[in-house]
Amino acid sequence: MIEQVDLSQVNWARAQFALTAMYHWIFVPLTLGLAFLLAFFESIYVKTGNEEWKRLTKFWMTLFGINFAIGVATGIILEFQFGTNWSNYSWMVGDIFGAPLAIEGIFAFFLEATFFAVMFFGWDRVSRKFHLFSTWMVAIGSSLSALWILVANAWMQSPVGMAFNPDTARFEMQNFWEVLLSPVAISKFTHTTSSGFLLASLFVVGISCWYLLKGRHQLMAKRSIVVASVFGFLAASYVGLTGDESAYLVAQNQPMKLAAMEGLYDGEVNAGVVAMGVVNSEKRPGDEQKDFIFAVKVPMALALLANREFGSFVPGINDLVFGNEEQGIVSVGSRMERGQQAIAYLAAYKEAEDNNNEAASQAALQQFNIYKDDMGYGHLAKPSDAVPPVATTFYAFHIMVALGSLFPLVFLLALYFLHRGNLEKQRPFLVVGVLCVPLGYIAQQCGWVVAEVGRQPWTIQGMLPVHVANTNLTTGTVQTTFFIFLGLFTMLLIAEIKIMCKQIQIGPEEK
Repeated sequence: MIEQVDLSQVNWARAQFALTAMYHWIFVPLTLGLAFLLAFFESIYVKTGNEEWKRLTKFWMTLFGINFAIGVATGIILEFQFGTNWSNYSWMVGDIFGAPLAIEGIFAFFLEATFFAVMFFGWDRVSRKFHLFSTWMVAIGSSLSALWILVANAWMQSPVGMAFNPDTARFEMQNFWEVLLSPVAISKFTHTTSSGFLLASLFVVGISCWYLLKGRHQLMAKRSIVVASVFGFLAASYVGLTGDESAYLVAQNQPMKLAAMEGLYDGEVNAGVVAMGVVNSEKRPGDEQKDFIFAVKVPMALALLANREFGSFVPGINDLVFGNEEQGIVSVGSRMERGQQAIAYLAAYKEAEDNNNEAASQAALQQFNIYKDDMGYGHLAKPSDAVPPVATTFYAFHIMVALGSLFPLVFLLALYFLHRGNLEKQRPFLVVGVLCVPLGYIAQQCGWVVAEVGRQPWTIQGMLPVHVANTNLTTGTVQTTFFIFLGLFTMLLIAEIKIMCKQIQIGPEEK
């Protein structure tokens, strides 16, 4: 029997977490990438002894410090929500999910914060080499901090290294290294951090282009563009490679997400990738409406992307919801029935244990073990609940890919014009360079929309639906805190933008 839940409260809790996560991710990728650019700038200064590189480093370090401080504030609030709005989730998976978050707080964040103080305030207090070492430690610590958070998120996308304990009704870790080194965790870490490197490079190039448009700090701007463009192009290339690997792993572990990313309802052999298109928002699983209002596809590309071979079958939403015997795909309805049996046998096992009926408990446990892999589906009300929001996932994915294809061209053009010695005269390009800063942030947000919206309705893929993971709070309570966070984060964002703009207007210190 499906439990009754307050979907309004669940949706407000989801909205609050999405709000916090998206605001937090405004600050994180810039921290990840700018930390390494600072290390590169300062390494050149230490190597050459040229004070211009020191001035340049200190300028970008000031912007880094502003961003870092506000990013920490939003991150703390984000993690607290696991104990407020998602306490059932925290209780059920605390043995697994809590471990990487604890390591992040105890080890990576403290490493980052300790050397941050030396990096920011130690210019005239420590030697050049130790200061450079501190800057590199901040860069490495930032990525290590991201590693553990991304490992936790990857486990939600593809749960491994754990087992469900019927006595406690909790998921418990069995193999820490399997959680840490899962292909999804490695792919998510490499793709996310390299996208942060890309964003920071766009940030540096964009602000430097603004200085060139204004005819200010031209030497500093050109030097910044050289380093950031090389780093950005390498990062953009790696983002493409890791993005391809991420899509392949999505196809293997979350086929419903891949189908939503491509708006694919009916599976195909040698399916094509949608290069551009407009989805039919009225389309529903199983109906006769067209998938797209219009679409331009690259033939056979999705088969290669999803399965690494031409001639392979890529399942669509209808195949996954209603099943496809020919391809060996079990329907959601069948998995729901098995899941409901798992829930019933688990309840019978607990009752028999409470009554000290050993024979009955062992019989119920044996049956539970047969159906337990589909237990999460037993909490769904209808098969179509397993389908994520298709239009949102589709558009977010394609916007991300389109922008990701643009950015490496911007870096190459910047280097080309610098090589020719006329970058400051290329005003249309300089305007594009400035505009790429907000476009970089849009691409970042779209990436996380694909990752998280495409996973719905699951908190843990295939095992724990969102409405089972939340805390039993009133809708009004969650609404109130949502608007408090909305106001708080908006003020923080406005404050950061104003401080950043003021510091950019001031520019680096003069000789």
